[in-house]
Amino acid sequence: MQLVERHLIRKDDPRFAVIDRAAFASKNLYNQANYQIRQSFIHEGKYLPYAAIFHRLKHHDAYRALPYKVSNAILIQLHKNWLSFFEAMKAYQDDPTSFTGRPKLPGYKDKEKGRFLLIYDKQALGKRAFKKTGKLVPSGLSLAIATKIAWDAIAQVRIVPRADGYMVEVIYEKE
Repeated sequence: MQLVERHLIRKDDPRFAVIDRAAFASKNLYNQANYQIRQSFIHEGKYLPYAAIFHRLKHHDAYRALPYKVSNAILIQLHKNWLSFFEAMKAYQDDPTSFTGRPKLPGYKDKEKGRFLLIYDKQALGKRAFKKTGKLVPSGLSLAIATKIAWDAIAQVRIVPRADGYMVEVIYEKE
C-alpha cells in the first residue's frame, strides 16, 4: 500500500522562497499548456493530448524553467484534468439532472497569486545526497527534506500549495 509522510513548509521557513519560485514556474507551464489546449479545442474542435502538447512546449521557457521530469508531470496532470472534463461532459449529456450546471473547461491559475503542485518522481530526487545525509533533495531545488523512510520505499515527492505554505508529501510503499 502507499502511505504519505507530510512536512509543512510555512511562509516563515527559509525553504519557502525556493519552493514558491518553483511552484510559480509550475503555474506558468500549466497555464501555457492549458492555453494551447483550450485554443485548439475552442477554435479547431480537437483536443491536444499529452504527446502533442509536449512537442509544442518542450522548447518553451516555461517548460525549461523546471527539471524535465517535473515539467512532464505537470503536463500529465493537465492531461488528466482534461480527461476528467470529457468524462464529466459525457455524464452530463447522459443525465444533466445529477449536475448543478454544465461542466466547464479546465481553467487557468491566477497570474499573480497562482501556484501549482510539483511532482518529483524517484528519478528526480538526489540519490547520492540521500545516502550521505538521509535527506531528500528534489532536482533543481536547493533544499533538503528530512525523512525516516528508506530510499527503496520512496515512490515520489509532491509539493502541494496551501494557503499557509506548502505541504511536502513523501509517498512511499509499505507492505
